[in-house]
Amino acid sequence: MREFVITVNSTVDLPKEWLKERNVPVLPLKYTIDGQTYQDMEGLSAKEFFQKLREGHMSVTSQINPEEAREMMEPFLKEGKDLLHLAFSSGLSGTYNSMRIAAEELAEDYPDAKIIVIDTLCACMGEGLLLYKVLQLKDQGKTLEEIAEWVEANKLHICHNVTVDDLNHLHRGGRISKTAAVFGTLVQVKPIIHMDENGKLQVIGKERGRKRSLNKIVDMAVEQSEGWENDMVMITHGDCIEDAEYVAERVKEKLGNPEVLINNIGTVIGSHTGPGVVAVFLMGNKR
Repeated sequence: MREFVITVNSTVDLPKEWLKERNVPVLPLKYTIDGQTYQDMEGLSAKEFFQKLREGHMSVTSQINPEEAREMMEPFLKEGKDLLHLAFSSGLSGTYNSMRIAAEELAEDYPDAKIIVIDTLCACMGEGLLLYKVLQLKDQGKTLEEIAEWVEANKLHICHNVTVDDLNHLHRGGRISKTAAVFGTLVQVKPIIHMDENGKLQVIGKERGRKRSLNKIVDMAVEQSEGWENDMVMITHGDCIEDAEYVAERVKEKLGNPEVLINNIGTVIGSHTGPGVVAVFLMGNKR
């Protein structure tokens, strides 16, 4: 069996050290703020980035193009390796399509190689949790095809439960409709969002007050996870670590003390959610 590598986009929003320790190559998206363009995971710190957003600065993101995708994947093929890429949701970005185009071109140049690009229909640490599960399968000796089959069968069981301070950033970035963004203008009303089966963000409710919104995303996650064993739950936040830690404690209390990984949301996805976002990711019955 040929050796294979698992690659991801930076939108997994996992710590750089975590990815480096596990030898996971990352293809970053980019963001531009104050006329300066940076790679996701590089440039401004989370604290600096979200402070700029709080001050009213705009961050504009850009997807991966096919040339960038090819440049990242081809060196592994030259080494005689096969490749599985877990791509950022097609419901939020054209990155998956660029990765797919590059893979098709490379397949012609490297006919002996297996190149599989999967539209995860996930974002942020939902992608990260999918990667975590995939790495477990690889450690168990599963083949490239077996892992790809598992991902396709289970990617819609990666549940994304999100609350934001308001919806203005998501609306400006074109991720939600103007009608949905009206929720964000209501005083002390905090939107509840999930990722639907098409990999798109949908506003599904609202809670009055921050604490109730944080409790709500935990309660949703607990209900979704009934019957599933979650050894890992991931939580992201937009420069609001105290809220993320509160959510983590609630998750541990209700789910039998699973391992919880907390990390700042990345600069690309954070450009659209804004500061104050908190999200819980775990495996469950239905999104």
